[in-house]
Amino acid sequence: MRVLSVRGALPEHRYSQEQITEAFATSMTTGQVDRRVVERFHRNACVDTRYTVLPLEDYPALRDFGESNDVFIEAGVTLGARAVVDALKAVGLTPADVDVIISATVTGLAVPSLEARVAGVIGLRPDVVRVPLVGLGCVAGAAGVARLHDYLVGHPDAIAVLMSVELCSLTLQRDDVTVPNLVASGLFGDGAAAVVAAGERRAAALRGTGPPASPQPEVLASRSRLYPDSERTMGWDVGAGGLRIVLDSAVPDLVRRYVGEDVEGFLTDHGLTRDDIGWYVAHPGGPKVLEALQDALGVEREALQVTWDSLAAIGNLSSASVLHVLADTLADRPPAPGSYGLMLAMGPGFCSELVLLRIPEADA
Repeated sequence: MRVLSVRGALPEHRYSQEQITEAFATSMTTGQVDRRVVERFHRNACVDTRYTVLPLEDYPALRDFGESNDVFIEAGVTLGARAVVDALKAVGLTPADVDVIISATVTGLAVPSLEARVAGVIGLRPDVVRVPLVGLGCVAGAAGVARLHDYLVGHPDAIAVLMSVELCSLTLQRDDVTVPNLVASGLFGDGAAAVVAAGERRAAALRGTGPPASPQPEVLASRSRLYPDSERTMGWDVGAGGLRIVLDSAVPDLVRRYVGEDVEGFLTDHGLTRDDIGWYVAHPGGPKVLEALQDALGVEREALQVTWDSLAAIGNLSSASVLHVLADTLADRPPAPGSYGLMLAMGPGFCSELVLLRIPEADA
């Protein structure tokens, strides 16, 4: 499988972290929150700016989960459609060329799912294969790329699309003063992303039809990992008020305990070592998670700098974030032909997904 293009899409409303801190603290419906605590959590998130699907002043008017979810569906379809069309246009393809579309989201509920609604908006074929991924959370960007690979190995003439849509701002609880909700209020942002990929034979047929705007990595392999006794580490509790975040402080410890060994074993099975990895595409789970990941991988901050920069610029977009990091890497720090890269993310389960990438020599 070959990744042909990756594009991110962001809402129109962009705010500094200070503006979001003020708006969130002011909108809390309980008097038990200490503004200084909110400010500290937001300051420690290493986020400078974020995008939101609504103007900040509109969030207090959302009365319940139903109203928030209505916004999720309407705005999610618009944002997701834009990401998919932009990614297809970048390589001279149209929605009619798409054989399978995988959608990833965890910040709202939609039946029919988002990719079915996007299909009618942008003109996907009636026989397009749809695969909605719901509940994978932050890991779904990397897992979605892995599932594209799984499909295209068996369908080498196909074009496949991954669409990720996450509107995290709609999930924040204004009556929840627990640490997980306060951390989330300073970390997560809104956005979407799309990946266009081709099976081996289709990619070969497209090669030479025009110079790619950026390198087009091959996906060589992937590995999923589900960790024991970690179900309550990350996820949602669903109640009358909507999606209430579950976020355990043990996440960095789990990363340090398992990820390094997982990566080493994965690479060994493909005849590689960590020294063979020239570039990383990591999900920006937050500063403590990134520091733990650096420790687990045995790398300096520079190796994950694109991820740190993405965290500062747009926050954590759940499943869409690692795809934004991939797009930024290919556009702004294009890896050398022949180099290996590793995409990795963690999410509810608690779990991780590893994806082995390579820039073909032919891109030289």
